[in-house]
Amino acid sequence: MRPLIFISNDDGYNYPGLKALIEVAREFGDVIVAAPLNHQSGKASSITMAEPLRVIKKKEEPGLTVYAVNGTPTDCAKLGLGVLVGDRKVDLVLSGVNHGFNHGNSVLYSGTLGVVMESAMAGLPSVAFSYGDYAFDADFSSCLPIMRHVIGKVLANGLPKFVCLSVNIPMVEDGLKGMKMAISAPGRWTNTWEHRVDPRGGDYYWMLGDYEEENPNDDRTDFYWLRKGFVTVTPIHIDQTDFDSMPAMQKMLEI
Repeated sequence: MRPLIFISNDDGYNYPGLKALIEVAREFGDVIVAAPLNHQSGKASSITMAEPLRVIKKKEEPGLTVYAVNGTPTDCAKLGLGVLVGDRKVDLVLSGVNHGFNHGNSVLYSGTLGVVMESAMAGLPSVAFSYGDYAFDADFSSCLPIMRHVIGKVLANGLPKFVCLSVNIPMVEDGLKGMKMAISAPGRWTNTWEHRVDPRGGDYYWMLGDYEEENPNDDRTDFYWLRKGFVTVTPIHIDQTDFDSMPAMQKMLEI
């Protein structure tokens, strides 16, 4: 039996990035998709608890079933893996391709990463793909070989327990330079809010923001290598405990 690959995203079930990922995944196995009915960027690992979730089957053909869910990306992962795949064992979870990078501290906010973090908690090998073109009609052709390479390797070798991968692919004119393992660039968002006034004179605020890196010359980071035209791969562990600081914190808080 062919491997079963589950796919979701945060942009929505009808986005071209998702369709590009489905195209590649079908080369490796059967695919079940559960993706948000509407755009859900920035939802991280949020879940819906006060409203019912509804599922709409958008496509069914041999080797591919696509559902739209009126929830967050993590809702889609939880419902997809818990209900929609039925009794079949899932061999791989994929998320994306996101229209835009998920680098630096974006991993804390990203719904694309929310999907694979939820799946990693379930013990499944999971990979998120993001591309540096934010346009709806982005051309994902340069992403296809990278996705084939990563999907094939992860299917063949698996991933460490509770670890998922965040793969960022830059948009370059003269070809990708290679692939680098990288950390998420430390930094913070600045100039986050733009004040505006609506036609009736009411104030409102639009989220924008610039990312200020702690050290732009740090050659360990995703920002550094993406600027140079390299694909970056960042392993993400779902346990965010800072083990190194525990002895100092225990001493500080002793009663």
